[in-house]
Amino acid sequence: MVLTMNETKAKHATIYHDEDVSDELVEALRKKVIAIIGYGNQGRSQALNLRDSGMNVIIGNIEDEYKKKAQEDGFKVESIEGATKHADILMILIPDEIQADIFEEKIKPNLTSGKTIDFATGYNVAFKEITGMQIPIDVDIIMIAPRMIGVGVREKYLSGEGFFSFIAMEQDATGNAKNTLLGLAKALGTTKAGAIETSFRDEAHLDLYTEQAFGPAFGQVLMNSLEVLVESGYPVEAIFVEIYMSGEFSFTLKEMAEIGIVEQMKFHSPTSQYGSLTRGARFINPKLKELMAKSLSEIQSGKFAREWKRAQKRGKDPVASLKQTALQMPINKLEREVRKRLKMNPEKK
Repeated sequence: MVLTMNETKAKHATIYHDEDVSDELVEALRKKVIAIIGYGNQGRSQALNLRDSGMNVIIGNIEDEYKKKAQEDGFKVESIEGATKHADILMILIPDEIQADIFEEKIKPNLTSGKTIDFATGYNVAFKEITGMQIPIDVDIIMIAPRMIGVGVREKYLSGEGFFSFIAMEQDATGNAKNTLLGLAKALGTTKAGAIETSFRDEAHLDLYTEQAFGPAFGQVLMNSLEVLVESGYPVEAIFVEIYMSGEFSFTLKEMAEIGIVEQMKFHSPTSQYGSLTRGARFINPKLKELMAKSLSEIQSGKFAREWKRAQKRGKDPVASLKQTALQMPINKLEREVRKRLKMNPEKK
């Protein structure tokens, strides 16, 4: 195994766990009204976690099925404008692409001095979709960005494991923003695992990099692996099960996360370990690293954010057409056939 990383450039973050956050900080928040703006996957999970931690939670939502779900879950639901007026802390949990407009039209006019705004991603602040000109100077701006899907945020709270988050403080108007940030983080359950202090900019860049560099690069490795084996004449059902459908690879990724990239190898046979360690070097490709660095550069410069904004303004869903094209690829047709033969029902999710 050959490592080419420049370790001298590595830097470390401050990490907060339960023992680093006093119960008094959580207790102080119980006197506040917390509004969850948007009751989608993240919104619902975070609202339930906070309520279970003894917080006074209301929901700000438009007239849709999510409002009905919030009411069924026993929450008081108001309009976004109403929730903004009545809450001391606003947790913004609506999609990135509509956040700026809703902030300008429904939230900003109803902000008053001393309130706290918590963002669940750094995107709109980092790329100046929501700018300092829009945010009053007399409110606190913080971020708690879970590194977990909404369902996982709830499940890991209930199990007591907690989940990792990136946390940040962008504006401390009251002098109490850090206390609010840490108290909320503990109440949500993220300090059980670790709340990693970073910045809005870093969170946005890392999130996009995972989606635009690591994810696509991994996807191409997967696609090429399947194509090589299909073209070599192996049974397609055996190929898909071997590569990823069995869940063995997801188990390996889980063990990587829990004990380490190399340490998890102890769960594999000596044959597997020898083959991986002796053949791994042939896949080291400087060009791949260059391409991933290019993707990061496009994120850092704001080029992607500007492109995404233009795509949204063209009037039709830019994601739907791209997904439709991807679904027409031969490998996806073959995957659907394999799932049918293996009686794997995608609708069960």
